[in-house]
Amino acid sequence: MNINQLSESFKTFAKRECEGSSDLYEFLSLKIAEDDWLLELSSYAREGQPIPNLLLGAVHYLLLKGKNHVLREYYPSIVEHSKVVKESYIHFQSFCELYREEIISILQEKLVQTNEVRRCAYLYPTFSYIYNKTNRPLALIEIGTSAGLQLLWDKYSYSYLSNEVYGDHNSELRIIAEIRGEKTPKLLSKSPPVNHRFGLDLHINDVTNEEDSLWLNSLIWPEHYERRELFKQAIECIHNNRNEINLIEGDGVELLPHIVDQIPPEAVIGVFHTHVANQMPENTKYKLLEYVKEIGEKRDVFHLYNNMWDRDLHLDYFINQIEHNEIIGETDGHGRWFSWKL
Repeated sequence: MNINQLSESFKTFAKRECEGSSDLYEFLSLKIAEDDWLLELSSYAREGQPIPNLLLGAVHYLLLKGKNHVLREYYPSIVEHSKVVKESYIHFQSFCELYREEIISILQEKLVQTNEVRRCAYLYPTFSYIYNKTNRPLALIEIGTSAGLQLLWDKYSYSYLSNEVYGDHNSELRIIAEIRGEKTPKLLSKSPPVNHRFGLDLHINDVTNEEDSLWLNSLIWPEHYERRELFKQAIECIHNNRNEINLIEGDGVELLPHIVDQIPPEAVIGVFHTHVANQMPENTKYKLLEYVKEIGEKRDVFHLYNNMWDRDLHLDYFINQIEHNEIIGETDGHGRWFSWKL
């Protein structure tokens, strides 16, 4: 990206993602959008990465790691009583100048892999919908799995702003979300059966590793206490169910056909990815769709995704070699709400 494109990406991030969600990141992003030096610094990120998330995550990472700088006083994730956001930018600039080389190293080496647990709020009704159509156990393949936290969606419990609880009723991790619009999904009281779980990623994050866990924590925005708590609880769930997950490092799209070959025919294949496809080159997106189509010529397969062509949640599937394409609805980036159109 050139400087103008980078500037627009930070403005869009501030308006579309941060407004009403993070006052600190909204303010910083709008300021960065007008700062050529910081835009040039952000340009060291790998191609295809969401640059605002990566730069802000890199700074957050260094602060959480213990860098002693006045900027830490503006981060609610670090201090109990954070200072006024509008006074933060001069210190953000100073921090980036002081730790420029370390920030560049992070931008070049790290990936944005948020693995937002609360996105499971819309995975649960969607996989319930799939199970109601097939009445067969699911074999999950997640592309861009990061640490595999979303692969355990059936191990969490859910509440949709009512007294009803769904999913694993014994789970200590409770996800609360809002269903917007006139339609609501048919929710199964208990989680549908899952027989296989494969998580594919260019870099697998091991939450038992302190460095990987710290990076994932850094990608959670400073004001988001609930997200951070859900992340901690999901890590515990990973510890308790680690033997059920097969995490494989490599190109998830290229690996897909090989993984499918390992899944017995009695299972329904559920390929899914959330907020990952925006990092894929366009030819990779088309290759993924072609692979799913090839799988669908031989067996039933469901492909659930967003952020590939637009912000909607899509469900493409093949049953008895017949193709179906549906739009589930809109989703909030952090899973706080979703709409249901089916």
